[in-house]
Amino acid sequence: MTTLQRFPWLAAYPTDVDWHAPLASEPVFSILDRAAERYAFRPCIDFLGKKYNYAEIAEQVRQVAAGLQAEGLKKGDRVGLFLPNTPYFIIFYFAVLKAGGTVVNFNPLYADAQVHHQIEDSGVSMMVTLDLKMLMRKLQRHVGQTAELKKLIICPMADILPWPKNLLFTTLQFYKRASVPNNAKYITYDKLRRPAAELKPVELMPLRDIAVLQYTGGTTGVPKAAMLTHANVFINAEQCRLWLTDCQPGRERMMGVIPLFHVFAMTAVMNLGITLGAELILLPRFELNQLIDTVERAKPTLFPAVPTIYTAINHAKNITKRDLKSIRYCISGGAPLPVEVKGAFEKLTGCTLVEGYGLTETSPVTHVNPVHGENRTGSIGLPLPGTIVEIVSLDDHTTVLQPGERGELCIRGPQVMAGYWKKPKETLAALVAGRLHTGDVGIMDPDGYVRIVDRIKDMIIAGGYNIYPRNVEEQIYLHPAVAECVVAGVPDEYRGQTVKAWIVLKAGKKLNADGLREFLTDKLSKIEQPKIIEFRDALPKTLIGKLDRKALLEQEAAKK
Repeated sequence: MTTLQRFPWLAAYPTDVDWHAPLASEPVFSILDRAAERYAFRPCIDFLGKKYNYAEIAEQVRQVAAGLQAEGLKKGDRVGLFLPNTPYFIIFYFAVLKAGGTVVNFNPLYADAQVHHQIEDSGVSMMVTLDLKMLMRKLQRHVGQTAELKKLIICPMADILPWPKNLLFTTLQFYKRASVPNNAKYITYDKLRRPAAELKPVELMPLRDIAVLQYTGGTTGVPKAAMLTHANVFINAEQCRLWLTDCQPGRERMMGVIPLFHVFAMTAVMNLGITLGAELILLPRFELNQLIDTVERAKPTLFPAVPTIYTAINHAKNITKRDLKSIRYCISGGAPLPVEVKGAFEKLTGCTLVEGYGLTETSPVTHVNPVHGENRTGSIGLPLPGTIVEIVSLDDHTTVLQPGERGELCIRGPQVMAGYWKKPKETLAALVAGRLHTGDVGIMDPDGYVRIVDRIKDMIIAGGYNIYPRNVEEQIYLHPAVAECVVAGVPDEYRGQTVKAWIVLKAGKKLNADGLREFLTDKLSKIEQPKIIEFRDALPKTLIGKLDRKALLEQEAAKK
């Protein structure tokens, strides 16, 4: 077998990217250490207008790491981050790793049962949050109630806000703040910090030691924690850096609106941004007008996000009068990127918007369309340096298929997880013969570009026929009146399942079910045609902005 037969993507690989580039394994915190040495007095974080340079953040990381060790943190102990996008997230992420601990990312909007499960499952010894009632209330009931969780670290929101927002927070919004109980279970940020000289270096083995327990989205069954080693996380940031060959170290500005506790933002915003010595422009949540105002004010050059955010900007009121021209490169992930959304956003900003792909289990990025080269419509692009892609038979789950054949997308590479935390059976099922089975159905083109056809578990089986929701969605999106849509299988007494589409129309547009079916007549077979069509004003989304198929199916089940 020739090299091109084994690695067909090399035929189309960008000439300015080396797929064979050496990828060293280092502790994740060395990303910040190196950036602080090179760019000490350059801006590291812009949080709502308040700025911190790299030297300041690196010093606080060392102080917090020393404090964590003084509170009893040992190598391998888990620390939960229950934080929105703030400077505290970045400080504690790197401080926990520098102290020898493992970061456990929590979604602050989780319901109590979800928080409880993740605390119990991960065995965190400490949790970090803000002095906001809505956050502290979720955690206080768990402190001392589980075997391992002993301490809650409280960070003051007012201290990171620019003037006069900090003054308004401490006066007009005092009712939203929570008082910190005066006992040993609660530690304030100022009391935690110790002199950096007290920090004891911890010897780490990047290929083996776990940096992050990153929980899957839980779209099927109970969420599992992917064990991401220091090498996994460090190398994935480096792979992304190698892909963006035009970036200027120490001069880029990275927009950070997607949540850092999500694996996509952890790597593509925080770790990649710091690897580049970029200024991280953080927003605590996605609010459209605030985001557009921030882009005009702070002028980011890099803007990773999900398709729904780009869609929202495209459709924002008076958007053509706003100045978004600072944006140069965008990576879209988390969900398929509609062609219309990509084209409209590129026209609006003048940027290059490329679709990528990844999973929690791969730290997460495995594929991106070339920044220089063919940006192939409907494709997730080519594998990052050092990443090997195989399409495997859906029948025997072993045979590697030829280009053009439909099968399960499988990944080998240095960013692939060590396994699932405390779940050996699930680990053995996902990691087979050295390859990660993604659960996605894909087709590789002869030159290595990959198209995702669907999720194996999302596949609709109606009357014995396999129907792929993504294919149906792509055809619906061709209608000029459609802004968003989700397709899924719902129970049907006769067929087993039938195809349902949930649709949001563009502002001012009109369309009914009969009109859509007529439009789809020459685009889908009769079996693929949506039998049920529901128009809505909005569709549910996850916190990162992905259209939430699971929530729609739960709503459908509740009707029964």
